[in-house]
Amino acid sequence: MKRYLFDTISTDLEKKMVFVGGPRQVGKTTLAKSLLDKKSGYLNYDFVSDRQQILSGPWPDSKLWVFDEIHKYNRWRNHIKGLYDKFAPDQKILVTGSARLDYYRRGGDSLQGRYFYYRLHPLSVAELKIKTQKDFMDLFKFGGFPEPFFEGTEKAVKRWTQAYISRLLADDITSLEMSQNLTQMELALWRLPDLVASPLSINSLREDIGTSHTTLAKWLDIFERLYAIYRIPPFGGPRIRAVKKEQKHYHFNWAEIKNDGARFENMIASHLLKWVHYRQDTEAENLELRFFRTRDNHEIDFIITKDLKPIYAIEAKLGDEDTSKSLIYFKKKYPHVEALQISLKGKKDFISRDNIRVMPALSFLSTLK
Repeated sequence: MKRYLFDTISTDLEKKMVFVGGPRQVGKTTLAKSLLDKKSGYLNYDFVSDRQQILSGPWPDSKLWVFDEIHKYNRWRNHIKGLYDKFAPDQKILVTGSARLDYYRRGGDSLQGRYFYYRLHPLSVAELKIKTQKDFMDLFKFGGFPEPFFEGTEKAVKRWTQAYISRLLADDITSLEMSQNLTQMELALWRLPDLVASPLSINSLREDIGTSHTTLAKWLDIFERLYAIYRIPPFGGPRIRAVKKEQKHYHFNWAEIKNDGARFENMIASHLLKWVHYRQDTEAENLELRFFRTRDNHEIDFIITKDLKPIYAIEAKLGDEDTSKSLIYFKKKYPHVEALQISLKGKKDFISRDNIRVMPALSFLSTLK
């Protein structure tokens, strides 16, 4: 299938290099190859023969060069800069990888101004053009990674998830980090899905894993850098007494979450983050995904901000329930914010007397294009 970033990347390759990051097996290689005019233009750093060609040539006879997983070469940025400065604007260059290719921008970037950066996300309701509740529930059960979703069985999801975590540890983490604690890191990766939907306490998790706070905090940064998880901070200020230090975490593969409520919240988080990242990457909009929690026990699953001001407040529920008191509280504080309560299995679609939209998740997620 034609992925949602295909047209945008095609256009931007005429202007600069394009970098595409995203989770392992999310479809980056398939997307890259679909853009090629010749197969010879694709080079994967994980393959020995391709690695030698990437580092010393000869360069492929192709209008587009795709360098996959080149970030595993510790001098990759200077290498790509040299190629771009030598061959641009006649040669198109696409770089893909399973790690955050923009990771070092905060410390200065020798490639600044030479590339556009995109984050490829798993399949979603809007991208799949899902119209029925049955197809929606399949996405809920099997997740948005192409292979397990299209196989469409719970067995396939379990086998794929096991292989995914093994490859993440064996290939990605060991290639980027000198770690002697892979067994403990694996324990953390398997433990984290049980902690989705609540603010993540590093102290509690480190006791379960048997490691230090500093070490575990570093591992979480690595997991996030490698697109295994993502974290969202709280929204708020002194007036609403927000709890500022704790963050919530979610997984790109929501199918590994066992609890239905937590899995549904994770699914919504992933759809919202995909929309936020798309708007950031294509329109340079200052959007952020956050959550809302106060010491007065008011909690809302998701807040989307634009220019640091809230524009959406979204609560995820399994079924048709009474309107969230926290949403009502938030709506009174921020009457201009669009407040929504969406449900996995509910069928009601109405606007409450507090001006909160209650609707099925399928109807809402279809609009995130």
